[in-house]
Amino acid sequence: MIEKLFVDEGIKKVRLNEFFCKELERAGYGGMEVKRTPMGTQITVNVEKPGMIIGKDGRRIKRLTEEINKRQEMDNPQLDVQPIDMPDLCATLMANRLAKLIERGWHFRRAGRSMLQRIMDRGALGCEIIMTGKLKGPRGRMEKMVDGYIKHCGEVAEEVVDRGYAIAKVKSGIIGVQVWIVRSDAARPDAFQLVTINKEEKVEDKEDKAEVIKEQKVEEKENKEGKETKE
Repeated sequence: MIEKLFVDEGIKKVRLNEFFCKELERAGYGGMEVKRTPMGTQITVNVEKPGMIIGKDGRRIKRLTEEINKRQEMDNPQLDVQPIDMPDLCATLMANRLAKLIERGWHFRRAGRSMLQRIMDRGALGCEIIMTGKLKGPRGRMEKMVDGYIKHCGEVAEEVVDRGYAIAKVKSGIIGVQVWIVRSDAARPDAFQLVTINKEEKVEDKEDKAEVIKEQKVEEKENKEGKETKE
């Protein structure tokens, strides 16, 4: 029973995500977060243009909340809109943009490389783009483009890598687009820095250590002499 509840919750999140992708496409939809609270379900939507979702006097956001209530996907949903601080480093938003470029007729390699270069120019530590489907010819294939630092497995990949997925609908069929981004502020556990020390600083450090050792020896001698005199 518990496994079934988890599966049902996952299906509801997928349906809600597809609903937001269609409704908030023009606003630059960049993903969502769902949290359970005692008052209901808190849904945080990240978009590039929050003003388009809120609308005049909050009419559109009220309409979206009513639509989610009608679908009966979540209990007492409360919609919160947050702007994306760096749109070019949001994996979901970049995947949607890349899918739209392919639908407009761009060659998949040209679209992928331009998107990869754009993401890296914005300061990303690493990026990986994967396109699968009937890219060229009647048979399906996969095209991968990688640049910079990227992680694929482990806890580090879950914490550091931002992942986005979108679908491009073309005449030949459906092309899946995956975008993985490692932001510039990501905390990498395997990162290290080389520190250069000048020779003069080394000499000063050695002299300071020698002086400290001499002072310790003098204090030890004085303590021994003081004990002998008392005896």
